[in-house]
Amino acid sequence: MALYEIGRVCVKTMGREAGSYCVIVESTDDGFVVVTGPKHISGVRRRPCNPRHLEPLDKMIPIKAGDKDEDVEKAIQEAGLDDLFREKVRVVL
Repeated sequence: MALYEIGRVCVKTMGREAGSYCVIVESTDDGFVVVTGPKHISGVRRRPCNPRHLEPLDKMIPIKAGDKDEDVEKAIQEAGLDDLFREKVRVVL
């Protein structure tokens, strides 16, 4: 089991989006991952992210690599996680 696989739900721990939930959408060749919130749900816009700035959770949503934000949003709603994504987590380092 890969820790940072497509569809893994994570919490951002660094930056202006710290404490927001996001989903891994893609994995790049340079060791980064592409995450999305989507922005209108959790405030995390689609962008590359260093995996060291993420805290992976045990939750997964069924998406394919590179899915659009609309597809990710639909998968979040089907999994019943839309209320979770609207919350913020207090990150303690």
